[in-house]
Amino acid sequence: MRFLLFVCVAFAQPPFGFGPPFGGEQKIVKDHDKDGDGRLSKEERAEARKALASRPRRGPGGPGGFRGPRPDGGPPGGPPGGPPGGPPPGMRGGFGPPGFMRLEPGTPGKKLTPADVKTYGKEPLYDLTVLRTLFLEFDTPDWEAEMAEFNNTDVEMPAVLTVDGKAYKDVGVHFRGASSFMMVPAGRKRSLNLSLDWVNKDQRLLGYRTLNLLNSNGDPSMMRYALYAEVAKNYIAMPKANFTRVVLNGENWGIYPSVQQFNADFLKEHFKASGGARWKVPGSPRGRGGLRHLGENVEEYKRIYEIKSKDDPKSWAAFINLTKVLTETPPEKLEGALEPIVDVDGALKFLALENVLINSDGYWTRASDYNIYMEPSGKFHIIPHDVNESFRTPDGPGARGGVDLDIFAGSDDPEKALLHRLLAVPELRARYTGYVRAIAEDWLDWKKLGPITARWKAMLEADVKIETRMVGKPENFAQSIDGELERGISIKQFVDQRRAYLLGREDVKRAKRP
Repeated sequence: MRFLLFVCVAFAQPPFGFGPPFGGEQKIVKDHDKDGDGRLSKEERAEARKALASRPRRGPGGPGGFRGPRPDGGPPGGPPGGPPGGPPPGMRGGFGPPGFMRLEPGTPGKKLTPADVKTYGKEPLYDLTVLRTLFLEFDTPDWEAEMAEFNNTDVEMPAVLTVDGKAYKDVGVHFRGASSFMMVPAGRKRSLNLSLDWVNKDQRLLGYRTLNLLNSNGDPSMMRYALYAEVAKNYIAMPKANFTRVVLNGENWGIYPSVQQFNADFLKEHFKASGGARWKVPGSPRGRGGLRHLGENVEEYKRIYEIKSKDDPKSWAAFINLTKVLTETPPEKLEGALEPIVDVDGALKFLALENVLINSDGYWTRASDYNIYMEPSGKFHIIPHDVNESFRTPDGPGARGGVDLDIFAGSDDPEKALLHRLLAVPELRARYTGYVRAIAEDWLDWKKLGPITARWKAMLEADVKIETRMVGKPENFAQSIDGELERGISIKQFVDQRRAYLLGREDVKRAKRP
């Protein structure tokens, strides 16, 4: 009953729950920015918090989302005793499956100063052999409660970031993610987004303006995103990832995977250009972000796809045309019609990676949680976004099967137009199957991935053992890499079993490697 309630609440549709993406971001800075500097001071934030507290709340946590712990000990976002606006009585912290609901807040970690940790020089920010420490100093000891209350708003918490002995002032910080926030109680790690250029537009950390620090919710190994990136970078443009140690107001909060932002910096690095248009397809269990044609009304698309670049009508026109060509072109003419406007081969590689590595948050199951880039020339590219739920058996809404997930899973669903229509073309289906074979043969191989994870394990293990804020149990760290778990599957088990299944299929054996 409690789990059923979780499903109904977490994925309810407006007006009770979240609209895409989860109700959107509330713009409240302009209402409280008394000095007109475009951001909120400590005093202005206090007034904004009072205003938020007085507003009617809609769904879990109200319009601003889950807003963290309350002084009376009641559930986030609601009056004492439960809804409206918060989880039912007895559900501690946030929404989640039975057992997880009872996760207690973490305990304070070890105090650390910049003098206590190793510093680095010009090693790249995403160097996987480097474990940098990021020190964030907020202007209030109440930073966690404030950030929770301002979740899903345009308010940034100001902080000083110190890395390798250098201080970066006026960095904007907010919690990021949907389930990685609402399923985690206060006092445990939540994912963070850092904007180096929040005030100083030219401020960068080793060339990067934005940092995404993940809490590894559901991944005790903390490695699944980085491992997916290590494989995917050999086939498509893929955001980089590595690991960081994060210290908040002097307290060690532990290891966070650090993931590259999909922004202009990413485009310059991978496409040698920063123009064009970018879209994010937010995570949605409804699976409507699969690029199916929805008619000519742009508002139908804006409800599903979030444009991250300039909201240009010409960009949306090209986007709608892409969906129309993809949806309505006869199979025998589809490849020729798509080639000028889509990186078809890149799309096939993207789809093959999502399936072979079983991204449970991916296109094949939910048709969401990925990125789209249109070059200035008008050519579209499909780029992964949230892949921490990979290298394991399918899980979550729409999940089906185990390590024997069919290589064509989801291709019978017209809503998943990219998968459904491309694999309806025999030549493209054969090429896709060839990529499945190549990825399985080359990368689902513990002789190759085992040494990589062993190096990461050696680098992280001492830190993980003393973590007090992680979501999960420190003792599951090693087992989830190459051991056995009471629930779930380790990375090694997945690699061995998925390889055996894929390379045992006759159609994969016969497939020609591209």
